[in-house]
Amino acid sequence: MNKADMIDKMAAAAGITKTQAAAAVEAMVSGISSALKKGNRVTVVGFGSFTTAQRAARTGRNPKTGKPIQIPARRVAKFTPGLELKQAVNKK
Repeated sequence: MNKADMIDKMAAAAGITKTQAAAAVEAMVSGISSALKKGNRVTVVGFGSFTTAQRAARTGRNPKTGKPIQIPARRVAKFTPGLELKQAVNKK
């Protein structure tokens, strides 16, 4: 499912226009992004939590040449699924 599919599904489920659903999806993504930029945790009960983590600098290899390269330290976004999402995914 891509963003357009999500917007279509959201509009149909909520009985709103696709434009309104697109605005809601954009607002949600923007809100999560800005909170993560500030280092805050975002928790959606029943769905999961978005957090940031610090990844240390490390040495990697260029796959084309095989030469070692330095990969700088960076912050990365992480998602941890909630219990309800885990159960829904594993439901038979």
